[in-house]
Amino acid sequence: MAKPQRPGANKGNKKGPTKGTGGMGRKSLEGRGPTPKAEDRAWHPAGKRKAAAERYAASGGKGKPGQQRQTAGGNPNRSARAKDNTTEVEVVTGRNSVLEALRAKIPASAFYIAQRVEMDDRVKEMLSLATNRGIPVLEVTRQELDRMAGYDGVHQGVAVKVPPYEYAHPQDLLEAVIAKGEVPLFVALDGITDPRNLGAIIRSTGAFGGHGIILPQRRSAGVNSAAWKTSAGAAARVPVALATNLTTQLKEFKKQGVFVLGLDGDGDVLLPELQLADRPVVIVTGSEGKGLSRLVAETCDQIVSIPISAVTESLNAGIATSVALYQVSTTRNAKK
Repeated sequence: MAKPQRPGANKGNKKGPTKGTGGMGRKSLEGRGPTPKAEDRAWHPAGKRKAAAERYAASGGKGKPGQQRQTAGGNPNRSARAKDNTTEVEVVTGRNSVLEALRAKIPASAFYIAQRVEMDDRVKEMLSLATNRGIPVLEVTRQELDRMAGYDGVHQGVAVKVPPYEYAHPQDLLEAVIAKGEVPLFVALDGITDPRNLGAIIRSTGAFGGHGIILPQRRSAGVNSAAWKTSAGAAARVPVALATNLTTQLKEFKKQGVFVLGLDGDGDVLLPELQLADRPVVIVTGSEGKGLSRLVAETCDQIVSIPISAVTESLNAGIATSVALYQVSTTRNAKK
């Protein structure tokens, strides 16, 4: 009697005919087909742009798809020649920044407030402004606000969603100041890539009577949430313009009687001895590492240095610009 084998044991080396699947695995062999186009993939940037364009066409709106017109600070020129920005919304955080954005009637889409937030006069005014303008008020957790504010962001329990910042054109700013009969005072930034520096300079420009900021279109920080926060709301009042080429724009200003003053530690004129403070001027600040670029420096009428007592110390771009603005403002006020 043959010994029974265990179930599943090999009963011999003879290999029989292999059975097929009967066509049941045909679909798995066909694969998923051709890769969809980028615009047909909802998660792809091209797909998002296509969806935004379709919403724009369906709504019959005006302007560019995915963008809204913004006249921050009451300046109608703010909407001219907007910088291309693929971000549909910008989150502004911090009580001063949010309050100024709501006061300036920037078209906010939502106002966020933390649960059990400490109420003060600013928060009460924010709630009143948002409610009166029909802006949705959403109560969220502090963890959600932390996520919206991003790394190292400080929200102070409030945030607001606004459209991307729309920039003015430098020539529009100059014409608006001249139309008011005022002496132009602008700040141009050459290679400032830190948005917090930009926000600090916007705040100083507003504090010392400046009429606006001019940024190059490339290699420059933009007015994002970090700049909004650092400006403490001044970004809602001080217009920021974009120049396609900063050197060319400065030359155009010079043709119209505006003096170009560059800030540099090795300047040929000390700031307290500046004789052009009461004239139409644009103060140009370079990056902290490289300073003014060669072409911009050659365009300046004067290179101005700020005297400091310590040889080993230097001022960052935001502080240097603030000191220069203070000096110009003080000189102008003294001659009134």
